[in-house]
This record gives sequence, C-alpha cells and structure tokens, in this order.
Amino acid sequence: MNIGTRVAAEALALVGTPFRLRGRDPRTGIDCVGLALIALRNAGRDVREPPAYQLRGTSADRAETLLRANGLVPAPKEQPGDILLVESGPMQVHLMIRAGTGHVHAHAGLGRVVLMPMPASSPVRSLWRVE
Repeated sequence: MNIGTRVAAEALALVGTPFRLRGRDPRTGIDCVGLALIALRNAGRDVREPPAYQLRGTSADRAETLLRANGLVPAPKEQPGDILLVESGPMQVHLMIRAGTGHVHAHAGLGRVVLMPMPASSPVRSLWRVE
C-alpha cells in the first residue's frame, strides 16, 4: 500500500471524530490541522506541530509552510491521500484529505469529521502530496 493510500485510509478512520479547535486527540476532538497531522502520523510519517493559530486569519502562505515542513510537496493533480488547501471563507483556509470518492475534513459547523462528496465545497488553492 503506498503512502497516499495509507493517508486516505487513516483519514477515513477518523470520520465521526468530534471537532475541537487545535484538537489533536480523536477521543476529545480534532480540527483540520489535527486531522492532517494524525492521518500522516498514523500512516507512518513524522510530523511537526504548527505554532498557535486561529480558525480565521491564518494565511495560505503560513499553511503552505506547515505542509512543506511536514514533507509534503505541491501536487499537479488530485489523488487519494492528497491534502487540499482550500479557501473556506474570507481570510480563512482549511485542510481536507482526498479519500475514496470524496474529501475528509473536520467540519466546525457539523461538529465532527465528515466525508463530503467531490468536488471540494470550497475553492482549492493548492494540492499537497507526501512523496
């Protein structure tokens, strides 16, 4: 099983997990950054925690720096296990993971991690892949 398939499987295993801003423990809740870090870690990757951040106001450049620091590279076309950086609102970026026929993400409004059908519900700024 390649790393992308493992990341996708780990993300799918987190569907239903409660949402919690800055959460890193599936028992108590995770956010989109926690989802990405946990899926990567559970797929066998070493991960680096980001400095403190807010739900709104984090720049896309800062998010891309975090993705690069965790060994991801820009991807030309979406594949399972890829991490999407989307613009979910003004001055708000969000991470989603491609898995199966949709995208796994920590949905603050629904209060849990969900699998949403494709295409992404927000404009995709960039795609990232573990090499």
